[in-house]
Amino acid sequence: MALQQKNVGILAMEIYFPPTCVQQEALEAHDGASKGKYTIGLGQDCMAFCTESEDVISMSLTAVTSLFEKYGIDPTQIGRLEVGSETVIDKSKSIKTFLMQIFEKYGNTDIEGVDSTNACYGGTAALFNCVNWVESSSWDGRYGLVVCTDSAVYAEGPARPTGGAAAIAMLIGPNAPIAFESKYRGSHMSHVYDFYKPNLASEYPVVDGKLSQTCYLMALDACYKHFSNRYEKLEGKPFSMSDADYFVFHSPYNKLVQKSFARLYFNDFLRNASSVEEVAKEKLAPFSSLSCDESYQSRDLEKASQQVAKNLYDAKVQPTTLLPKQVGNMYTASLYAAFASLVHNKHSTLDGNRVVMFSYGSGLTSTMFSFRLHSGEHPFSLSNIAAVMNIPAKLKSRHEFSPEKFVETLKLMEHRYGGKDFVTAKDRSLLSPGTYYLIEVDKLYRRFYAKKVGDDNTTDESGGTCCNDSVANGY
Repeated sequence: MALQQKNVGILAMEIYFPPTCVQQEALEAHDGASKGKYTIGLGQDCMAFCTESEDVISMSLTAVTSLFEKYGIDPTQIGRLEVGSETVIDKSKSIKTFLMQIFEKYGNTDIEGVDSTNACYGGTAALFNCVNWVESSSWDGRYGLVVCTDSAVYAEGPARPTGGAAAIAMLIGPNAPIAFESKYRGSHMSHVYDFYKPNLASEYPVVDGKLSQTCYLMALDACYKHFSNRYEKLEGKPFSMSDADYFVFHSPYNKLVQKSFARLYFNDFLRNASSVEEVAKEKLAPFSSLSCDESYQSRDLEKASQQVAKNLYDAKVQPTTLLPKQVGNMYTASLYAAFASLVHNKHSTLDGNRVVMFSYGSGLTSTMFSFRLHSGEHPFSLSNIAAVMNIPAKLKSRHEFSPEKFVETLKLMEHRYGGKDFVTAKDRSLLSPGTYYLIEVDKLYRRFYAKKVGDDNTTDESGGTCCNDSVANGY
């Protein structure tokens, strides 16, 4: 065990998002927003959201059990479980403890790790913790498991269309097809009030949208600089965008991803990197004398850099945008859903590719890191990961709600947030078999979950207080 493991990273992935969604175009019309404000202005197509039957715990239970079933993973093979989330269910009890019900049945209670919380960055912190564990002398030879789960909802207003919901489960171990290049990493941490959730009675955040966007780009600049310096120190040559095959960004909304990639291109131009074409240099030259602060506010620079970076964006970023545009902002799961989109779109051509990831969490925390991808061997292969996730089928089986029904659902959820002594609606017809759901919250705030088994409205629900194959409870 003392030898450091090679190619530690992601062996397997599964994603779950609610079957309920609202079209951004319909939401625009309902909100009286100008046509294209959400679809072109934000770059979003559709938004998933939880109804009263689903929450971050049920989504996590679904993602983890599905991962285990599809890969034939024995729950006793897990030695560390880390959860990243910013959706507060309890101020003390971690989401990880609810997931332990899956393992207790198999007699495995010897599992390290708890929840990591800092806005959208928690999933990355959880992932680093698991990878570091497998690479360390503490590793006991079992797998690590990372879960990113969030429900992103906003009060009525301009931020509401940037919501979304999902859970992602990732199996961590050595000889992975998605291997960390642990040597290359750059972080930027700072104290800012750009987005935060100080009101524990409400699920809705306090957001300064303009500041948050600037903070994101500032963090991106800083991380890219640190990442590039680390690369140059180790490789003896400068890093430029041509040294990576794909770039994956945390995606609150797609327009920010477009701006971010263009920002990296501008960074390469300022550093006189080889990846910048001569034509682009001419177009960006007028902006080279701008101060940092001026460059973040310059619409002309934004427009010019996006224009010159467009072809590269289409090649290196566009394949990562499917789920973020279709599901919305998934907070901690957002970056990894974008990566899942890349695996879905390009799995057969990714062997040997380097993928650069940028993770951002408001408040603020951020890291740029990279994966080196290998085709892998079944069941831990890129092609099998794509097959298991089966993203097209999940998107196709969704049910569109009208904006009115969406608003009504969010009102009910807002009313119930932090509440107790209620039972959810009995109709589970929209949920697929294998999906966990919330049955009730009792008068002591204990949460009870069950798993749907049949194609109709039947459930594997025994209603007792013990945790068996059917009911997962909050004891």
